[in-house]
Amino acid sequence: MAPVNLSDLDAFMAVARARSFRGAAALRHVSASSLSEALKRLEEGLGARLLNRTTRSVTPTEAGERLIKQLTPALSDIEGALESINSLGERPAGTLRLNVASIVATRILPPIVTRFLKQYPDITLEVTANDNYIDVFAEGYDAGIRYEERLERDMIAVPIGPRTQRFVAVAAPSYLAAHGTPRHPRDLVNHACIRHRFPSGRSPVWEFERDGRSVKVTPQGPIAASNIELEVAAAVGGLGIFYSFAEFTEDAIARGDLVEILPEWTLRFPGPYLYFPSRRHMPAPLRAFVDFIKAERQAL
Repeated sequence: MAPVNLSDLDAFMAVARARSFRGAAALRHVSASSLSEALKRLEEGLGARLLNRTTRSVTPTEAGERLIKQLTPALSDIEGALESINSLGERPAGTLRLNVASIVATRILPPIVTRFLKQYPDITLEVTANDNYIDVFAEGYDAGIRYEERLERDMIAVPIGPRTQRFVAVAAPSYLAAHGTPRHPRDLVNHACIRHRFPSGRSPVWEFERDGRSVKVTPQGPIAASNIELEVAAAVGGLGIFYSFAEFTEDAIARGDLVEILPEWTLRFPGPYLYFPSRRHMPAPLRAFVDFIKAERQAL
């Protein structure tokens, strides 16, 4: 086996995480061709193909997956050691990798990261939106942002964003005029529902709550999608009743395109948490982000 360059290993991990040469190149501010050359050298040195490349996707081979699992903790330790030294400087620098729920990426995180990156211009932020259950640390992320029921065990959790959120049921005025307005969650079994489907293929039940009572409904209807924009558009178009985070529908409600129904059955729940493993040497970018989140919350 020929000697392996550590920078080539780093290039491989960047492409494997991004599942794209172009995406990894944009994050690293290098050319895609330089990453391709690095991977070619690495594969030739190891005598094994690490990534399958097509015009549409880049996926690890079995050998690539094995290498990723072995490299992830080692590279994390190296990054942590370097960033702990960096934290002694005046301004933290480096890369912070977050894996977050879709609602967090689209509706909660944008104003927070804008303020954070203006305060810490030497930090680069990589954010991946993912609603699947995954081990975010095994995948090479520094921290995750999830809701309480999806927090991994033995993690440090820091509140981020609104501390209370709610789900709402909405429909277009045209749909309600044609089909009537439900008065109780059980009435939804007689209505067309717009269902959300997670990447796993699972569609959640709809849960409503009032005065300590809980009612669960299995929605049925003409469309199931994994894209919130499509689901909201279907509701605005009068295809049925939609049930999701209030943040996804507030603009359409303000315009009069959608109307909230069953408001007395609103389900409220705690907002999301930033979570990460307990480390003696926390990476400097993560430490800066945690301190920033805590400081903003104390200022409220």
